[in-house]
Amino acid sequence: MNRRRIPDVEGRSAVNSWLAADGRIDRDVIATAVRWGLEELAERAPGQSVEVRVPPHGATQIIEGSVHRRGTPPAVIELRPDIFLSLATGGLQWSDAVAGGLVTASGERADLTDLLPLVPPMG
Repeated sequence: MNRRRIPDVEGRSAVNSWLAADGRIDRDVIATAVRWGLEELAERAPGQSVEVRVPPHGATQIIEGSVHRRGTPPAVIELRPDIFLSLATGGLQWSDAVAGGLVTASGERADLTDLLPLVPPMG
């Protein structure tokens, strides 16, 4: 099991601040929201067969399957922080992000449809 570094309250607060800011928010708050989201993904889908990268804020390995130890994992997902947070909060659907070219996903398990959103959509 992965060890959380960002307390749940702090992470959810950062996500809520990102939602309320409408794009005008401190980079540290974005970093906290993204890192919390990556930790939440790792809690929900532990494993090492898919690497989710959200540069420059972080990356995590998720989903059970082949064990990855060195080099590029069998499946990689990469996306911008704003896209990751939009997916995490339900503002954007995985299929729409992929179809719109907003996500780079390779490998047979590189699909987060069943894991998103991480927090209930606002509204």
